[in-house]
Amino acid sequence: QLQLVESGGGLVQPGGSLRLSCAASDFSLEYFAIKWFRQAPGKEREGVSCISGSGERTNYADSVKGRFTISRDDKKNTAYLEMNNLNPEDTGIYYCGADGSDYYFCSGDAVTYRGQGTQVTVSS
Repeated sequence: QLQLVESGGGLVQPGGSLRLSCAASDFSLEYFAIKWFRQAPGKEREGVSCISGSGERTNYADSVKGRFTISRDDKKNTAYLEMNNLNPEDTGIYYCGADGSDYYFCSGDAVTYRGQGTQVTVSS
């Protein structure tokens, strides 16, 4: 079954940084937009960031703008989410998804494939 695998989560102190990775195991991510989501306990899933299949367009939730950076390396078949200046409100399970519906833009929250998620905990 085609799937994505997230890694890089962990426990970090407020103000710290983490870099999450999203890798595809059985297919090429090259033409897919990659979307990152997170879900905190008791809260709905939130879209965090997206990078288009072309890599030319990115978007971010207001809550992470200026702190998170999304990128992709199609040669490594991996996308990344660099997270800096983390705060406790960033705690949650982070998921990545691949959307093949539009190569040039990030559209909505729909994904074709997704991973199991990686836990990020920001606490002192």
